[in-house]
Amino acid sequence: MAQGRSNCEQSRERGHPARNDMTGARALLPRLYAILDADHLRGRPVESVCEALLEAGARLFQYRDKQGSSRRMFEATARILPMIRGAGGRLIVNDRADVALVAGADGVHLGQDDLALEEARRVLKPEQIVGRSTHNLDQLYQADASTADYLAFGPIFGTSSKDRPDPIVGLEGLARARQATSKPLVAIGGITVDNVSAVIGQGADSVAVIAGLLDAPDLGARAREFLKRLNSL
Repeated sequence: MAQGRSNCEQSRERGHPARNDMTGARALLPRLYAILDADHLRGRPVESVCEALLEAGARLFQYRDKQGSSRRMFEATARILPMIRGAGGRLIVNDRADVALVAGADGVHLGQDDLALEEARRVLKPEQIVGRSTHNLDQLYQADASTADYLAFGPIFGTSSKDRPDPIVGLEGLARARQATSKPLVAIGGITVDNVSAVIGQGADSVAVIAGLLDAPDLGARAREFLKRLNSL
């Protein structure tokens, strides 16, 4: 944990908000981070899924399409961005800084195999958000030392949203991650209504949800259930 404390101190020296000052984190990251994964739309137009989640109260979205072409990603982003902006929300594009720039999205979320974060910064406008996925403490320490606006950490639980998921870090791993960074922290992987309270209890500022939302028969009802639970914490 000495290394974790050192990284936290370095983060504070770089001007990131202190861990116990959650105002900045909450402004950047509402507690529910809805991932619009093309592989989980089940034939539904992304606009209708987005509309249902907006009506339920979700305000932070990520568009994710691991199999999509640049054109398909751009066109989908361009269709849902006005809906999300009109409701006062934000839209992040998964992986593709170029699509985020051209479509005018609020930022990009990068995985470990994507562009280096500082390279993505050179593509994007200064005001656009950049998040980074991390799956162990070494990756978290590296991302904490970068200009990432927020860090995602996981999988916390088993997940079906990746073909080759990383090893499960569990709630104990999440607690260690919370101690290792003062940046806004998003928990990822296998999060459901039943376990979300425990996840927030270990220090996550936000939870990224794919299957827990999109696989529900009633998207709006499930989103409201998540938000009710999260807002009570």
